[in-house]
Amino acid sequence: MPSSDVRILAQAAVPTAVVGALAAVVSGVVAGGKGALGAVVATLVVILFMGLGLYVLQRTAKSFPQLFQMMGLMLYAAQLLLMVIFVALFKNTTLFNPRAFAITLVVATLAWISAQTRAHMKAKTLYVDPDASSSGDKPEKTGRSS
Repeated sequence: MPSSDVRILAQAAVPTAVVGALAAVVSGVVAGGKGALGAVVATLVVILFMGLGLYVLQRTAKSFPQLFQMMGLMLYAAQLLLMVIFVALFKNTTLFNPRAFAITLVVATLAWISAQTRAHMKAKTLYVDPDASSSGDKPEKTGRSS
């Protein structure tokens, strides 16, 4: 993974972890130990799903740049669907507080998306390949000459 991708991953994961830690403290105060555990599990699920999604998206961008936008939209839809499935699966669990889990899942997801958006906006990503213009090769003309 290139350093710019790692930087974007870190700039999204760290604020999400901070939000998750705050949610764990609040959930621990409100719902006890099970609430804190639910918040921690939700934060880990968000970081895992969103981090894996970012990795897949970056690999797709390198391999198939023409599929980047479609893959991004499909990936976010799949991630949100998986999170809804997680909430439904753990709705009646006694391992942790499901309400703290669900609320933290939503808040951490919003924190990740906001932080990732900010990281992409601040990244200085070249959209023109500077090496292509400095090679001195002139492109072939493929159309009619009139």
